[in-house]
Amino acid sequence: MSPTSTDQITLTGSQRRELTRLTRAARTEQRLVMRAAIVLAAAAGQANTQIARRLQISEDTVRKWRHRWCTAPGIASLADAKRSGRPPEFTDVQVAQVKAMACTPPADKGLPLSRWSCPELARHAVDDGIAASLSPATVRRWLSEDAIKPWQYRSWIFITDPDFAVKAQRVLDLYDRTWKGKPLSAGDYVVSADEKTSIQARCRCTPTLPAGTSRQIRVNHDYHRRGAIAYLTAYDVHSGRVFGRCEDTTGIAAFERLVDQMMTTEPYASAERVFWIVDNGSSHRGQAAIDRLTAQYPPTRSWCTPRCTLMAESGRNLLLHCATESALAQRLH
Repeated sequence: MSPTSTDQITLTGSQRRELTRLTRAARTEQRLVMRAAIVLAAAAGQANTQIARRLQISEDTVRKWRHRWCTAPGIASLADAKRSGRPPEFTDVQVAQVKAMACTPPADKGLPLSRWSCPELARHAVDDGIAASLSPATVRRWLSEDAIKPWQYRSWIFITDPDFAVKAQRVLDLYDRTWKGKPLSAGDYVVSADEKTSIQARCRCTPTLPAGTSRQIRVNHDYHRRGAIAYLTAYDVHSGRVFGRCEDTTGIAAFERLVDQMMTTEPYASAERVFWIVDNGSSHRGQAAIDRLTAQYPPTRSWCTPRCTLMAESGRNLLLHCATESALAQRLH
């Protein structure tokens, strides 16, 4: 053993094998190889000066890793110790103040902003004296710690109808193939319809260039204005079948053409009942809509003949039961 060091090392068989493997492995970091070699040499009884001379390092380095192994024997003691790093530039209170500001509407601060952004938060934090200087990147890093994203929003509707639960239950029952407490038969269908308005039809002045190697698809910026169109769809909620059509505008006539397109197609033309679920749009609500659809699809006295009934309700609760003679309808692809 080395007479010049008080840190005497004795290795077990498994420790010696692991240290030897580290010194011989091609993928081991060189600093870890050097530290393992120091421990092996010290365990062989070599002095610090002898080890330093052979490995071409300083005696202080040998003394450091020899002492660290003696303090906590094991491969983990050869790793770098945790470092404190650069002292924090901002206090926890400053970070909390910026996060609290992000959770406060800008209007409460007297700012003409609809939502916060990282640059605006950083600028306002400096103006409020929270910090002498603050970068948007630092603000974004702080907010990401708590998944705070004040620049994103999600719209919602506040329900004011006291009977909403009852009305909504009728729609949910239909989705569950139930009507007035009784299950729907195989000849009953449920259709949900809606309209997408103001779709701009753009025609590019020059052809679009396809993608290539290291090149994105290139679309010409200039285009011919073709006005806006509306897209109306009727969706069979249980089979997934979709009927759609484009119209120049929405309205009573456009909606009736959508209904006729679907109701003249099998199996809806010969169905026992077809339930239509639509929103509260002006083209398909109220007694006027009931009268129009009743005249177009009149009920009869025979129980097996399709009948037509329209129930207008606020919100997404307009239900139509009807069926007509079969015919093929135009499908929009």
